[in-house]
Amino acid sequence: MKISKSRRLFLKKTLQLGSSIYASTIIGKYITNYPIPITCGGDISALIPSTIVIGRDDSLFAETGIVKETLVSRLIHKAVMQLTNTPSQEKAWRTLFKPNDVVGLKLNCLSGKTMSPHIAVVESVIQGLKLAGVKDKNIIIFERFNRELETAGFRIRRATEGIRCFGTDELPGGGYEAEPQLAGSVGTCFSKIVSRLCTAIVNVPVLKDHDLAGISVAMKNFFGVIHNPNKYHGNNCNPFVAELNTHPYIADKVRLIVCDALLAQYHGGPGYKPQWTWNYNGIVVGRDPVALDQICHGIIEEKRKEIKLPSLKQANREPKYISTAATLGLGIDEPSKINLIHA
Repeated sequence: MKISKSRRLFLKKTLQLGSSIYASTIIGKYITNYPIPITCGGDISALIPSTIVIGRDDSLFAETGIVKETLVSRLIHKAVMQLTNTPSQEKAWRTLFKPNDVVGLKLNCLSGKTMSPHIAVVESVIQGLKLAGVKDKNIIIFERFNRELETAGFRIRRATEGIRCFGTDELPGGGYEAEPQLAGSVGTCFSKIVSRLCTAIVNVPVLKDHDLAGISVAMKNFFGVIHNPNKYHGNNCNPFVAELNTHPYIADKVRLIVCDALLAQYHGGPGYKPQWTWNYNGIVVGRDPVALDQICHGIIEEKRKEIKLPSLKQANREPKYISTAATLGLGIDEPSKINLIHA
């Protein structure tokens, strides 16, 4: 059987991990080529911590409930500047992306329009990509299905000269690779959007609870690029979420995570349950998916404590995959080693 280039690369990295090579060898060339403070594992992590930026503004929503796009844009650009430690928006985005990149924005639109990424957040990310010199035709907004994007308020766009927006199901042959790939114990066929079309990915999840995994934020969002996510929800989705995120299609391509936390959900997820949502009025930005999920886990736990709900651990749905991902070298889960910045 012919083994694909990406699979050979993954197997090579798996062997390196088994030989106790530093985790930075796993994360991939797209991260190590950029001067962003994200190194994981070993003593060096104490010297160069993972950086997570939380930006909040209680005036993000107008009295009518409409999102103020200008404030959202300002918040995101400021957060990316702080993340990259650069003095301008242009330099910040150019630190992360190159003009010849083909960038996919992986949204999470499973929960309908209300609990999907706000259009203002997605448009602000696109503004940033343009500041980096990325052309419209090299920007793809995507999800699993066209209908999920449409329900969330996004218009399907198939044109090759402008910004494209479509689901994996839009592609010929169902949109998934015919040959399964391995990522630890996960065996799956990946969306051709991540395997063939994109050279870089912006992960755009939503801050929300999940009835099995505990939370569904950065790492869990990539269950939306495989053909059989239903197989990997046992044991609080552990180790499956973590192992999936080690695959080169994800680990080598994700350059930025922008979590939409304007409206967040602390219980009853992943489906939208209005009685358990609150206006967090923020965004959470980072490059380290483990650190970002850990911070978001803490935000949800704080809200649950405030409402006098049991912790996720007490509810038997602790997001165990976060610590598993740290063990696999994908990032830092120890709060004291996360460089948390409040914008």
